[in-house]
Parts: sequence; C-alpha cells; structure tokens
Amino acid sequence: MKIRKLRLANFRCYKEEITVDLNDLNVFVGKNDIGKSTILEALDIFFNENKGVIKIDKDDVNKKAKDEGNTEIRITIVFEDLPESLTIDSTNPTSLAEEYLLQSDGSLEIVKKYPNAGKEKVFIKANHPTNSDCSNLLLKKNAELKKLLTDNIVCEDKTKNAVIRKAIWGHYSDDLQLNEIEIELAKEDAKNTWEQLKNYMPLYSLFQSDRKNSDGDSEIQNPMKFAVQEILKDDELRTTLDRVAVEVETKLKEVVGKTLEKLNEMNPEIANSLTPVIPTAESLKWVDVFKSVSITGDEDIPINKRGSGVKRLILLNFFRAEAERRQQEKHVPDIIYAIEEPETSQHPSHQRKLIEAFNKLSKTDNTQIILTTHSPSIVKLLEFEHLRLIKEDGGIEIVNIEQADLPYPSLNEVNYLAFDESNEEYHNELYGYIESEHLLNDYKSGKTTILYKKEFRENTSEIQIIQSEYIRHQIHHPENTQNSRFTNNELQESIGKMRAFINENVS
Repeated sequence: MKIRKLRLANFRCYKEEITVDLNDLNVFVGKNDIGKSTILEALDIFFNENKGVIKIDKDDVNKKAKDEGNTEIRITIVFEDLPESLTIDSTNPTSLAEEYLLQSDGSLEIVKKYPNAGKEKVFIKANHPTNSDCSNLLLKKNAELKKLLTDNIVCEDKTKNAVIRKAIWGHYSDDLQLNEIEIELAKEDAKNTWEQLKNYMPLYSLFQSDRKNSDGDSEIQNPMKFAVQEILKDDELRTTLDRVAVEVETKLKEVVGKTLEKLNEMNPEIANSLTPVIPTAESLKWVDVFKSVSITGDEDIPINKRGSGVKRLILLNFFRAEAERRQQEKHVPDIIYAIEEPETSQHPSHQRKLIEAFNKLSKTDNTQIILTTHSPSIVKLLEFEHLRLIKEDGGIEIVNIEQADLPYPSLNEVNYLAFDESNEEYHNELYGYIESEHLLNDYKSGKTTILYKKEFRENTSEIQIIQSEYIRHQIHHPENTQNSRFTNNELQESIGKMRAFINENVS
C-alpha cells in the first residue's frame, strides 16, 4: 500500500483541511516554522499510533479552531496499490471491493479523528451501501447477519460473515443506494476489520533532524530498529518464527501437563484449580527480542556519543545501502522513510550522494520517501515533480511546483519562493531571460540609474545604468574593483523587480 493523498485538519498550523498529493519521492520546502515537519509528524502519529517518535497532545490542536470550540484533530490518508484479498473478520478471505470499503475511484480512505487530541477513532470513508435493508453489515455479528437472511437470499455458508454479507448485498445489488459515508471501526466486528487492515499498512519511520542524544533514542539505533521491523515482516521468516513459537508452546504444555499430573497425585484440588497461561504465537512481539540492537565504535562507545556529522553520515549510508538492497530483493514490505533536513551536518558532496540514494530508493518497489529541507542545493538536485512548496498567502497552502509563478520552469525560483531569498545565479537567470525575450529596453525604461565605472586594461570610463544592470556587471566582472559591492538587500530587491516585470510582460 502506498499513500496517494494526505489530508490534515485542525492540526497545529493547519486549521482548515488541507490536501497533499504524494508520489514516490516528496520533498517539502518552505520558510521556517511554516509546517514542513508537521506533515511528517502527522504521518508518524497516524501510522505508529502514538508509539513512534511523536506523541499527540492538546497543544497540537490548532489554536484558532480551539478558540472556536473545535478540538478534534483529523488525519486522513488515501491509499493506492491495495492488497487483492484480505481476511477482515477472521472467517473468510474477501476483498476491500467486495466489502464496499473503497472510494468510487478504487482508493482506500482511512480517517483518524482525535477528539481533544485524545484517543483515536478510526473510520473508513467509502462508497458504501446505505439501503437500510443491507447497511451497516460490517458492524453486525454472525447472529445478527443471519437474521437478515430471508428465504429469497441464497447463502452458501452461514458460518462465515463475509459470505453472508456478500449474499445480502448481492440480493440488493439493484438497490444498494451507494453513497460516500464514514464507517466507524469501533464495534467488535468492525474493530477486527481495522486490526486486519493494519497488517497491510506500510512501515513508517521518521528520522528527525534534532533527535535527542541518548543511548535509547539515537539516530543510529533508529535505522537499526527499523531494519528489524522490516526483516520481521518477511513472510517466510514470520512462518519460521511462528513454527518456533508453536513448538515452544507444545513443549511448555508437556512440561506443565506433567507437572500438574504429579501435583494431582499429591493434591488434586490444587491441581484442578491451576491453568497454564502460555502466550500464543500471534501475540509474541519478536521485535522486542532485538530491542537492544545498535552500532558501537571503538572501545564499545555508542556512535550516538559521536558528533552529529558522524551520526548523520552513518544514517546517510544506511539509506544508500537500503537503496541497493531493495533493488535486488523481491517481495519487500511496504515502507515509508521520512527524513527531516537530510543536509544537516553534511558536506555538499555527501548531500549529492544522499539525494542519489533517495532517488534510487524511491524507484524500488513498495517504497516512498518524504523529506523536508532548507537547502537550496538539495532543491537543485531534484526534479519539479518531487517538490512541494508550503507557502502562506492568507492561509497555508501546499502546491506542486508545476504551479510556479514564472512562465518557465526554474528550480532557482523554487528556492526564492521557499526561502524568501535567492542568489546571484537566480539574478543572472532572470536578467538573461528578459534579454532573451528582447524586453531589456522595456525593463530599463523609466528606472533610476546609478554610476558604474567600467574598467578596460588601464582605462576607466563611467556610465549610468539601472540597479539590475549594475549587479549584473559586478557578477560577471569580479576583477573590476572600482565600484562598491552591491548588498544582499539590493540583490533581493533587483530579483523582485525582475520577477514582477516578467510576470506582467510575458504570457
């Protein structure tokens, strides 16, 4: 299963519901404190159910909404690449389509609501039967379903809920009255539907840029623990472990049985009052067996005690190794890697290798990558389809970069919009574009000029030129020291003027 869309409402800075389209590689850019990390953390809350890196609390409720009396957070995910079949009520294999749990476009939409940032309530939003004669079947137990079977409804097996539901819906196939509704997965049978669905959910791991420096929660242990989860999701390995658990259970029962047998010879009353309690294979948490996995350096010193650059370097190479491994292996589990600011404490050459690894990883089966970044260099290593710009214009908006303001694609523009400033390269790009459109004279017209001293060999001459041209000359002729250097404010001002001119004059 992969995420197609994420919807957030009343969560931190996102008051009104906002929809984010996601593909295999997604990079969120924008100014500080605008809501980039919030996207990643909302996903952690959804997938890891308050047991991951992030714990939901009352401060996560949007302040304006709270003042208006709305304290319910909503996190919704629309999934694609769905399992062909699944067992949702422990009685019979079925499918999401047969249970009318899909949207009209074939996607699966799961809504989690957190009243007052408390315990989650889970819903499936689906195009579902609403005819009162055949509605709410997922919420009914076997006995209740049997009561709905009339003489006209043929049911092959009345012991299996999925078969009964299929028979009833089939009988009313011409009058199901399908409508988009939310089905709460809280009651006994419906709750089991959610428990079964969770087995198909992708693993989600969030790597933060400011993880605390402790042995129990380090950037180094985190990928190791995540690797354990991934390894234990392998079907063959799970079968082997289940076999081991059953064998241990069998032998334990033998030991307990013989013990009680002997006890019965001495005191039957006590022997008959005792019952062995042995966990089932399904209830065993194998991941806890490997909870101490870590990487240590010389003299058994944990790597998380090293500098942040070393820690992030190891994390970098974890993803590079994962990219190669997942390309070579088949039937790998669904995984979502979420990484905040991968550029942190990394040399530019390392940043390039990391982006290459993420690109490679995102092209492997069952893998999605979600990043945030403050690095213009990172942005320029990506494709437009990977970028999501978070901006504030009377409200927070998340846009795909195709919706750029300029009449031509520019990654420099992405950096300008995301970080509210840019560099000499972007200035050159804008100036060159105006020149290539034969609009330079129009751009210069009516603008104030300033003095610029031209230097050629041993001769110096003076000319009057506009600010943008002055900056352009200085960028192209750094050897000329006759003029005072332009400031960063002047650079940004000139970029703003050229952008405004292009938007007004080029269709």
